[in-house]
Amino acid sequence: MMRARRVLVVLTVTLTAGVSAAVSPAAAGPPPPVDDYRPVRGPAAPAEFRYQQKTVRGEALPRHAYANAADAARRLPTAGGDWTLIGPTNIGGRITSLALDPRRPDTVYAAAASGGLWVSRDAGQRFEPAWPADLTQAMGAVATAPDGTVYAGTGEVNPGGGSITYEGTGLYASRDGGRNWRPLGLRDSGAIGAITIDPADPRRMFVAAAGSLYNAGGERGVYRTTDGGRTWQRVLAGANGFTGATEVLLDPRDRNRLYAVMWDHRREPDLRTYGGVGSGVYRSTDGGTTWQRLTGGLPGGTADVGRIGLGQAPSAPDRLYAIVNQTSGPFAGFYGSVDGGDTWTRLPETPELRASQSSFGWWFGKVWVDPDQPQNVHVAGVPLMSTKDGGQTWTADSTTIHVDQHALIWDPRRPGRVYLGNDGGTYRSDADGYGGWVKAVHEPYTQFYSAAITPQDTTRVSGGTQDNGSLRSWNGPAFNEYLGGDGEENQINPLNKDEVYACYQYGNCFHSTDGGDTMTYFGDQVVASRRNWFTPLVFDPRNPAVMYYGANVLNRSTDSGRTWTAISGDLTGGPGPDPIYTNYGTITTIAPAGDGRTVYAGTDDGRVWVTRDLGATWTLLLSGQPWVTRIVVDPRWANRVYVTLSAYRAGSNRPYVLASIDGGQHFTDITGQLPQAPVNDLVIGPAFTLYIATDQGVFVSHTGGWAWRRLGRGMPLVPVDDIEYDHSNHRLVAATFGRGLYEIRVP
Repeated sequence: MMRARRVLVVLTVTLTAGVSAAVSPAAAGPPPPVDDYRPVRGPAAPAEFRYQQKTVRGEALPRHAYANAADAARRLPTAGGDWTLIGPTNIGGRITSLALDPRRPDTVYAAAASGGLWVSRDAGQRFEPAWPADLTQAMGAVATAPDGTVYAGTGEVNPGGGSITYEGTGLYASRDGGRNWRPLGLRDSGAIGAITIDPADPRRMFVAAAGSLYNAGGERGVYRTTDGGRTWQRVLAGANGFTGATEVLLDPRDRNRLYAVMWDHRREPDLRTYGGVGSGVYRSTDGGTTWQRLTGGLPGGTADVGRIGLGQAPSAPDRLYAIVNQTSGPFAGFYGSVDGGDTWTRLPETPELRASQSSFGWWFGKVWVDPDQPQNVHVAGVPLMSTKDGGQTWTADSTTIHVDQHALIWDPRRPGRVYLGNDGGTYRSDADGYGGWVKAVHEPYTQFYSAAITPQDTTRVSGGTQDNGSLRSWNGPAFNEYLGGDGEENQINPLNKDEVYACYQYGNCFHSTDGGDTMTYFGDQVVASRRNWFTPLVFDPRNPAVMYYGANVLNRSTDSGRTWTAISGDLTGGPGPDPIYTNYGTITTIAPAGDGRTVYAGTDDGRVWVTRDLGATWTLLLSGQPWVTRIVVDPRWANRVYVTLSAYRAGSNRPYVLASIDGGQHFTDITGQLPQAPVNDLVIGPAFTLYIATDQGVFVSHTGGWAWRRLGRGMPLVPVDDIEYDHSNHRLVAATFGRGLYEIRVP
């Protein structure tokens, strides 16, 4: 039975004149029906808003918030047919960890950052799901025991700058190659960076729990079990509530000697602090019962120390390597030890090694040592960094593989064979990782920020993806990239399918009249002091030659994006305090109405504005809210408007889907029984129908928002960042962040 509509929540809004007014229930009741409707919407801020919603000052994210929201989503009845995967299957996406099956040759497991766990039984060529579709798809680590048991640690440790990472729901185990899974606890671990199994006693395991990026406490640090995961003991706690563990290594010669990496890292709405006094390398010589911070020349214990990557030489266990980055992100040094960590030497710094970490060394933090050759080392960076002389000289591979490395493992059955995971998927080399890389041919776990479709051709779809550029389905035998970088907004002119637009991060946007074969840059034509990671770019509903571009000010073009004019002042409260990432204080969503005069805009600092005279004057409708993810306006009725706010806090009474029929003078909460999870997009269909994209999938209401159902079957429990409605062909296309593009037929 559907639950009754939730009680109206009264908000206080601040108007431009400084007068406070309460939200009135005057907007209650479904708005008038609008049929054959072409939705007009601007992009949300998918790359940044989840951090904001989880870190609203004064409101901590409750424990188990994700799991509780997932349970609520599962309980909703389902409406509609089946979702169909559109693709791509040839692109891939971020891989955070790799493991080999000790009993089955050429079988490798790959943990996709927000796409679940996958298995290949043909030496990394084709990957198939090895993880339940209805569990969290956020993955941090995978490991296998000598008996073939597979362990999966959920939640991604990499914190991200503009791109998205997710927390998990603990540790899981499978005894049948990933067909069935059971939870093993550590539900509050936030993100699991490593699972280390004692080969002499597989019931003895260690887990590195990084903890929540947004809230202090929880299960973070190094945990030990001696009974196969039935009970856990934290054996290494951090220096403070934001210190977690990212690595734990077991000495192959002495099972009582362990090494662990601890890391201070925290995300606030407008500030990243990816280091601190808790960051450092620790050693235990009594099986993990007691630990000592390693100094002897190795940095640690100061506010400047950021993420550290640690590697041990299996054939010479006293030889250790560590890469250290600064709290702010850049490279801080590469160190070596030949006495088990008692003393450390800073090894020669090369320009290539320093450059490999760029300004975001917290994205990597990995060192891998050849199991047979202690001088042969690989280090994660933008390129894969490799040395054959213990760190004296380095080579960078950024041409034969995708950028941003995260996982690497040697195959003991195949001399010289190495598997690599990065932001582009999975690779295999038979030359010890020194070139010869072959990319997987089937890996359907791409992270999409956006999608664009056209009623002129139902086979034509494009979208922006995390670190895999803007992808299109045409002009190639499969999906292909037509603009690089982190793909963000994509648009296709509804009247001309060959006129396309694509952007990469921070508002670097391009225009094409030949379907993307030739791209012309126009990002330098707009007025902007700050631009969001995902900069909104939208068409006017009456004339696609009129476009809007949101920076900290709103820009308008009347010639298809060739020239631009600012039609507002700064619509935000200004930049945030972060000295490095200064893009806070930006427009995140734009909604032009069909009257040619009215435009709504929302910002990352919780403001909703409207102009009814093309920017001559602006009225502040809402302020003091969380990040505004989407504004949607009826192009035929400028006063019918919806606003979605991020509110990933189970039990919070802050509404995150608001409706107004009087142009924003009054808003009604229509969240109803939607799960307490981020709402990323909203589309208006005919006859009161609303479609909602959330971190728990897609939901539909046929009553204007008073009752919700889960839309369709067959889509994994994956975040959906963007939905596009094709009213002519009655289909909905969903851009998922981790499982590619899906399509469903709708009434």
